Amino acid sequence: MNAAYVRQAFRSSTASLSSRTIGRSSRDALASHGRRIVSIRQYSDDKAPAAEVDAEKEVETEITPETELLKTIKAKEAETADLKSRLQYLQADFLNLQRNAAREKEQQRDFAITRFAGDLLETVDVLALALKSVPEDAFAQADSSSPDSSDSSSNSKSVQTYLKELHQGVDMTHRLLLSTLFKYHVKPFDPTGDMFDPNQHEAMYQAPIPGKEPGTILECQKTGYMIKDRLLRAAQVGVVQDTS
Repeated sequence: MNAAYVRQAFRSSTASLSSRTIGRSSRDALASHGRRIVSIRQYSDDKAPAAEVDAEKEVETEITPETELLKTIKAKEAETADLKSRLQYLQADFLNLQRNAAREKEQQRDFAITRFAGDLLETVDVLALALKSVPEDAFAQADSSSPDSSDSSSNSKSVQTYLKELHQGVDMTHRLLLSTLFKYHVKPFDPTGDMFDPNQHEAMYQAPIPGKEPGTILECQKTGYMIKDRLLRAAQVGVVQDTS
């Protein structure tokens, strides 16, 4: 009897303990489920403002026809400014090209006769030498030895008279040739007394001359010529030598 009573008491205590344990576990499950529901609700509430902000941004960034038109106008203005800048550069280049072409054309016109004028200078030199070969006192002799009245019937001229007339003709030819060259900007220059310049003078000899500064041109054997500002022919000169 005692043993049966003990077994019954053990069973009743085990049943009560199990019911308590199940009750606790049920309460704990309900509490954790409640906390989970609360956290989900809080997470949903936190996400709601962010979604509203995104929606507002989408509304703000929505492209309207006015915005599209403004963008197109700005792009066209930038393109117009670029084309205007390019046009200005092209116009400046074209003007420079025109100036250079006009300058080259003028130079070609001015210096077209350079070679011909250089060849013609030899003739000018020969005429100048012919004029220098006749001394000036020969003209005085020609004037003093004019034919007498008794010989005038023969209509003859003296040698001096012919020489004078020939000299005058050569001189006129020389002057006319120089004036023709002058029309094309070909000008002679005589550097006697100037300092020697290797860019314009050609030294034929050097001689020590007392009282003269070394490097001074003491004689011009052949006249130099310029065509505008360009050297056509250098002058052939004699230069004072430095004796120090």
